[in-house]
Amino acid sequence: ELDYYDLGVEHRDKTEDKVTVDSAHAIQKYGVGVKCATITPNQDRVKEYNLKQEWKSPNGTIRSILDGTVFRKPIIVKNIPPAVRSWKKPITVGRHAYGDLYKDTELYIPEAGKVELVYTGKDGKEKQRALIHDFDGAGVIMGQHNLDKSILSFAQACFNYAISEKIDLWFATKDTISKKYHAR
Repeated sequence: ELDYYDLGVEHRDKTEDKVTVDSAHAIQKYGVGVKCATITPNQDRVKEYNLKQEWKSPNGTIRSILDGTVFRKPIIVKNIPPAVRSWKKPITVGRHAYGDLYKDTELYIPEAGKVELVYTGKDGKEKQRALIHDFDGAGVIMGQHNLDKSILSFAQACFNYAISEKIDLWFATKDTISKKYHAR
């Protein structure tokens, strides 16, 4: 017997997106889930489907509940040939998807000016400040975050998955660009 959760945008609207949260908890419970493509509504979709609001990405909600570890693995069916016939083993992609774009904060910058990243400690004192960009005209800015415990959880999940599936683990970072994040 399968647990099925309708993540269609109209059903998500009807349930105040509770169905997405319920589906993520089911994935935690069973240790597996298959999710089809869904609509993350923008303002045009809100009007088209007469939605209550612009619901957040169901992928982001699910990933956040799962602590951001997602493994994408092909579903192999014996009577359907693989797209790349020379592959003997499927490639599984592990993605750390906590925080990042799904929890970002964006600002439209309407005119010239500087944008800074400021860290204020619990004591209310400014601890760090960094210039992000000195705009000479309009633009956009985006801030992302992650947590050490989530980064560690992702690494552990990758090792555990590779061991349980008896597969090689390859890891890649962009530490030449994102020195602080990828050094964690």
